[in-house]
Amino acid sequence: MTKDRTNEEWVSELKSDGVVQASALEDLRQRLRASILFYLSQERSDLGDLSSQELARMADDLAQDATLRIIDNVDNFRGESKFTTWANRIAVRMAISDLRRARYRDFSLDNLTAGGEILPDTSGGTITSVAPPNPETAAERSDVINRINQAMREALTDRQYQALTAVALDGVPMDVVAERMGTNRNALYKLIHDARRKLKSHLEAQGLSTDYVLQLFGRA
Repeated sequence: MTKDRTNEEWVSELKSDGVVQASALEDLRQRLRASILFYLSQERSDLGDLSSQELARMADDLAQDATLRIIDNVDNFRGESKFTTWANRIAVRMAISDLRRARYRDFSLDNLTAGGEILPDTSGGTITSVAPPNPETAAERSDVINRINQAMREALTDRQYQALTAVALDGVPMDVVAERMGTNRNALYKLIHDARRKLKSHLEAQGLSTDYVLQLFGRA
């Protein structure tokens, strides 16, 4: 059973050394592990296929990393909540970040070329509101999507297409895309910004304004 401590005791003992620090570190790790395991097993439906042993191993690894992070940032604790509440928030945020990165660990940009499709067919109205569109609106949306796909192929370079598709449409984290493309976050921002601007100008030259597209896909 872990020892109950005040905020001041947590900070003091974690910044101590020897047996006192070791005991505080182990208690902290155990608390973080319990919080992370609860999060993984109760709040992540996408991990439902994992066994309890696999979840426990994940919680162990994540708790170790979170403990090290908290030790490095213990001086930043301002006492506005319980120390354990503050530490648990950090641990869960780290778990969320780690799981998100793991999802895209094997992500590849190889199949995102200017010859691919930027958006799926929307003739069934699947990317818009809950209520299905009427046949006329569905056909209009499908035509617009085809024109956007064509504009992507014509207006953007392969690199701009890859970045815009990965980040804006597939939801791949910026850091992951930047790493795969051999660039940094700031340069990737600029690449995406330039791609959006080129695409917008290309579409507007064809009489397809942003307001029209938003209105089309925003109505039932």
